[in-house]
Amino acid sequence: MTDLTHPIPAKQRVVLVDVARGLALLAMAIYHFAWDLEFFGYAPSGMTAFGGWKFFARSIAGSFLFLVGVSLVLGHGRAIRWRPFAIRLAMIVAAAAAITALTFYAMPDRYIFFGILHCIAVSSVLGLVFLRLPVVLTALTAAVILFAGPYIASPFFNQGALLWLGLSTQQILSNDFVPIFPWFGAVLLGIGAAKAGQQMGLFAWLASIYRGENRAGRPLAFAGRHSLAFYLLHQPVLISLVYLASLVFPAPAADPIASNIRSCNHTCVQNNPAEFCSRFCDCTINELVRADLIDAARKSQSSGEQDAGINEIVNTCTASAFEETRAE
Repeated sequence: MTDLTHPIPAKQRVVLVDVARGLALLAMAIYHFAWDLEFFGYAPSGMTAFGGWKFFARSIAGSFLFLVGVSLVLGHGRAIRWRPFAIRLAMIVAAAAAITALTFYAMPDRYIFFGILHCIAVSSVLGLVFLRLPVVLTALTAAVILFAGPYIASPFFNQGALLWLGLSTQQILSNDFVPIFPWFGAVLLGIGAAKAGQQMGLFAWLASIYRGENRAGRPLAFAGRHSLAFYLLHQPVLISLVYLASLVFPAPAADPIASNIRSCNHTCVQNNPAEFCSRFCDCTINELVRADLIDAARKSQSSGEQDAGINEIVNTCTASAFEETRAE
């Protein structure tokens, strides 16, 4: 296995960059462990999709992609080394394809068709264009990619073959969706920062102040140098451990009302403010339970059929949540 990004030769490595990548991998393992606990019922349903956990996940993805940009500059800034670049790209593409196939088999309704590895593969190719461009132009392009998405999104991009761009107007159901807009912007920020850092002698200084002597940093640097292997192996190991634990210490039964509210919130916040969703879901689920329509609502959602009683509750709770949110 090799690096998730594009390293420079070992004798020229900036070990602190490996350590940074190792820290990102550790953070990712913590997040995935929390997701596994949620999946097996030890943590509240939807926990990792909200608040601090959601910010944590986005920070991890952003740091990985930023380091992709940094590593592109360190590995290919002077001249693109086509053979090692092609070999690493092929390995990442193969790993991404394997993840798509496995998740399609295991969870076809939320399979990963353009996750972090897919984004890294495409961004690595696109990033080559910016290795020779001025830092200012790279930074401006990064700003456009990061912030322009909502303004140029269009139903035209709702086509399946274009969803990976991140410019569609429909909700994307996937357990890991990392589209070009806005995430390629993080790669460009990494490229721009690394090029500016090279001009200021930053990496030579980083290499001089730390060469891997610290014992605490060695495991992180090792993981950072072999990040693709770590990425592919850590989640099967973690989920297997949680599964084995569940056989000995089963998770407590979940409160069905609370579980439905969390599930409602998980869907709602994709396109609405969290404050509105909290009020709307509390109102809707409790009213559906009170009217003994919760099972009918699930069937209606899956079949697409409309029920007058359900629609009335949804409309009433929508109006109520909207008014309460606006009044704050």
